[in-house]
Amino acid sequence: MLTKEHKDSIIQKFATKKGDTGSPQVQIALLSYEIIDLSEHLKAHKKDFSSRRGLLKKVG
Repeated sequence: MLTKEHKDSIIQKFATKKGDTGSPQVQIALLSYEIIDLSEHLKAHKKDFSSRRGLLKKVG
């Protein structure tokens, strides 16, 4: 799970203006980092079916 600090840094990196959290660039970046984080988690915890389901919902 992304920490608040990590999420804020992603938002600052991809925001088009100050306070921008809803632009497609920011939303795609956040979703991408969440998918990467869940994928890494599932490599270590192969039997975590709840997280696997969450990953599949995020992907499609």
